[in-house]
Amino acid sequence: MTRHLNVISSLARVVPAQSVTRTHCPYCAFQCGMTITTSEASAPEIKADVEFPVNRGQMCIKGFTAAALLSHEERVQTPLLRGDDGQLRPVSWEHALDFVAERLSAIKAEHGAEALSCFGSGALTNEKTYLLGKFTRVVLGTSQIDYNGRYCMSSAAAGQNRAFGVDRGLPFPVSDIALTKTLMLWGSNCADTMPPIMQWVHRQKEHGKLIVVDPRRTETARLADLHLQLVPGSDLALANGLLYFALELGLVDQAYVAERTEGFAALRREILSYQPARVERITGVSSLAMREAVTLLGKSASSMLLSGRGPEQQSKGADTVVAFTNLMLALGKVGQPHSGYGCLTGQGNGQGGREHGQKADQLPGYRYIDNAEDRAHVAKVWDVAPESLPGKGKSAYELVDSLDTPGGPRAMMVFGSNVVVASPNASHARQKMRALDLLVVCDSFINETAELAHVILPIAQWAEEEGTMTNLEGRVILRRRAVPPPPGVRTDIEILCQLAKRLGHEARFDYPSTEAVFDELRRATAGGRADYSGMTYARLEEADGIHWPCPDTQHAGTPRLFSERFAFADGKARLIPVPYRAADELPSADYPLYFTTGRYKEHYNSGAQTRRVDKLADAKPEPRLQIHPRLAERLEIGEGSQVLVESKRGRVVFRASLSVEIRPDTLFAPFHWGGRLAANLLTNPALDPISRMPEFKVCAVRARGVDRAGELIELFSDTSSGSEAKDQSDA
Repeated sequence: MTRHLNVISSLARVVPAQSVTRTHCPYCAFQCGMTITTSEASAPEIKADVEFPVNRGQMCIKGFTAAALLSHEERVQTPLLRGDDGQLRPVSWEHALDFVAERLSAIKAEHGAEALSCFGSGALTNEKTYLLGKFTRVVLGTSQIDYNGRYCMSSAAAGQNRAFGVDRGLPFPVSDIALTKTLMLWGSNCADTMPPIMQWVHRQKEHGKLIVVDPRRTETARLADLHLQLVPGSDLALANGLLYFALELGLVDQAYVAERTEGFAALRREILSYQPARVERITGVSSLAMREAVTLLGKSASSMLLSGRGPEQQSKGADTVVAFTNLMLALGKVGQPHSGYGCLTGQGNGQGGREHGQKADQLPGYRYIDNAEDRAHVAKVWDVAPESLPGKGKSAYELVDSLDTPGGPRAMMVFGSNVVVASPNASHARQKMRALDLLVVCDSFINETAELAHVILPIAQWAEEEGTMTNLEGRVILRRRAVPPPPGVRTDIEILCQLAKRLGHEARFDYPSTEAVFDELRRATAGGRADYSGMTYARLEEADGIHWPCPDTQHAGTPRLFSERFAFADGKARLIPVPYRAADELPSADYPLYFTTGRYKEHYNSGAQTRRVDKLADAKPEPRLQIHPRLAERLEIGEGSQVLVESKRGRVVFRASLSVEIRPDTLFAPFHWGGRLAANLLTNPALDPISRMPEFKVCAVRARGVDRAGELIELFSDTSSGSEAKDQSDA
């Protein structure tokens, strides 16, 4: 027995202790639960969390490989400052922060507070989002703040606010998807972009019907019982056309409309002009298919319409979302069990990111900066005078476009966004960022935006810090720290507080912990549309998240909205006529094709992270241009050949991938690459008048084959340099 105990004791000394932390994926808004096992002897090991109710033990390849970024050799681990010779060199934190504070102060003194700006991200935690908005308005005193969610979620947010009085991606738990009888996925290829959600879609298909609306026959569309393959940019006309059929077939729930909505008479007058022949001509979708789709939606005991970026990233995206809400309200589905409209939020904290003040027109709790009561409430929490808070700033693209213009910002701080790659008309965005007097980028890697920076401040990654995120259901979750950050790396919160101290606001930015920031956020959101005041870290951990609104610590949260009333004073939803208008740019004789963009399963957003993970880069090493074989034959393009695609704004050479699953009048490319492979060199910055969303999803292009390698050099010899030339050589 003694010998046996000695053996056990010896093993205990040899086998390193392991630590298992429950946390969440750093990527999309599904915010999959995961566990990270760490030990001194091996790299962190990631597994899907079988207990988290959203993903229930499933994850995608990006989540499983996320730990590779934590110790990546290209990670920035010390502040970098650009010298007079143009080179970035390591400096101490004290020197870097002093430099940034001095330059911000000097620019403000010479040009005014509006010469300073901040650009945030839907990847930031709620605490960071909140603190960035406070820092911009209180410390810098400028209105110039927006974030990359303007490129992602703004149209869905604007549409839901207009129709329902409040915006929450899904107003019901994701598990409701499995229970609906008819599911319509509009412009979302979630089989690739959000794979773990498909477990709920597969369960739904066991007893119901799936409709997919998309210009491409995607991985998701292949599962559909009915696929509506519409012309890019015609979504609004199709949604109005479906409502026309609902009226014609007697599917409108008149009792629901009378009791729970207002505005039906005006909407009906508008919709009567969307006769089937007109809508067929605009959309390319047959009347028979439209009739079948709306019959399934209307006659099913429950039905649900979920939209993605396809219809939203257009210059009429907000109106298109309203057309979706019109349809589902008229059918009497919104707020009913396992029914209604929802948006499949994209970025990891896309929901929380637009709730707490980094958006140009908002304050914490989904309050509005131009509302006197909202300003007064937040000003009291911040201990400042309401009149000291600046007004509404510019939206993301307008902010970038205003750089290097008279009266425009001359300095920008960027947190968690690769602005140069993410923006439409990317070469123009790059030129604007390059012209700044001061560009400060807080990131873990040197991406295409950081390459232009005067200062790069290295930050902790997702698993190295704690904070809250709000997933696509409005579920606020606690992301726990699993590993310590590398020496020399700080958090965004530390950076903001240290700069605030140097700029004379130490007392207002004195937080002993991230939880202390959250507690202030709770007070700032109290009574707001997105009320977090009843949440605490302990409650979030115990309950696997709480859905907002949660107005007090005894409240269980609100998983389902709209069952009794909408968020307007009278409790009724708004039916709003939204006339169809064409995309800003349509094919012409010079540019005869549609161009649209999207995602690969293996990559995320600008690819600044995923392109550095070997397993993901090996699976998808380059963007491929999807082109229909008939079009390829006409252009004399073969599989794998190089294709020059040109719009009025730029040109990109892609390698061709022939597919019958795309319309013959349309080209598709993913947007995860920068430099000369950036799809956004082509895209149109035309903005939605309400949401200020750029029209990423449709523009006009022309295409031709590239016959020889030498022609590539000729095509780009006038502008290729640095990373751009390197990216093109990889093509």
